[in-house]
Amino acid sequence: MRTTILAALTAAALAWPAALPAHAAPHHGADSIRYASIKSCPAPDVQARPCGDWRLVLHSGKVTTLPDAEGVARDAKGRKLTYLPAPIAVSGDGRKVAYFTKANRLAVRTLGGGVRLLPGTALPRVGHDALTLRLSDDGARLAVTIDGDKPRGTRVFDTATGARIGSVPTGRSVLGFSYDGDELLASAEGEDNAADLVVHDETGEELLRATPPQVVAANGPQALAGDGRTVAAVVQGGKPELVTYDMETDQVIERRRIALPRDSVQMVDWTGDTQVTVHLSASGRKGTAMTIVRIDTETGAVTVRDRYTVLKDSFVFAACGG
Repeated sequence: MRTTILAALTAAALAWPAALPAHAAPHHGADSIRYASIKSCPAPDVQARPCGDWRLVLHSGKVTTLPDAEGVARDAKGRKLTYLPAPIAVSGDGRKVAYFTKANRLAVRTLGGGVRLLPGTALPRVGHDALTLRLSDDGARLAVTIDGDKPRGTRVFDTATGARIGSVPTGRSVLGFSYDGDELLASAEGEDNAADLVVHDETGEELLRATPPQVVAANGPQALAGDGRTVAAVVQGGKPELVTYDMETDQVIERRRIALPRDSVQMVDWTGDTQVTVHLSASGRKGTAMTIVRIDTETGAVTVRDRYTVLKDSFVFAACGG
């Protein structure tokens, strides 16, 4: 079975630390969450299903669980959707995780700290399969996209207070937060069926909109810098490139050749003013192997920040973004 990575959840026994080698420290210094995983169990009519509690694998090698978190998704009436995992998201710095409790409350937990329950009225009564959770790099903001039969856009929350601070309207597919968390990058249908990129502030106000060139549009995922206008994309293949694009001037800033493993790009995030972090995955007999690299946007230098193999019994996993 091929384990799936969730950059943001749309659509895993426990002899753990000894099986995990030591790795580099997280990009914000202290121990933090490398990824969340839910176990895969056999099922009578399909290959597998998610089961058990969500597990948090830390950079130190320690593994802990989220016993209050819902593992299997539920529909709008509270019935289990047996073959779908419940939504979850990890902040880029690995310090916070967003999930639904077993009482169906949206929650944000700080690693080594407390839990903030969002108001029961934060979201409409919809199934978990219609929801996607995204946290900003520092976990200060949570975006919840509501799709399904009746899409209702994306709601943005302050994770410290639980207050809703804004909404991005329907017709926009939110791709993620900017590096500083003040803006959100989204895609929208433009003229002649072209895909536009749109920047919203955290209240939902539209700040910028542009139709990017094909080298950007065709090479997702795209990421937004802290300046709220510069987009990064990675061209894969035999001659990989880091492309930076200015939405305000509608100009490609640079196409810089970079050295990357021939793995699949899963996540792209700005993690500094001149630094882009890329998560790459490769599937093998021992499981899904992840390589996380940092790219200096000024020089093109690539350094490996982390390497790990996802727990082999994982049904699906959600990695930290940064």
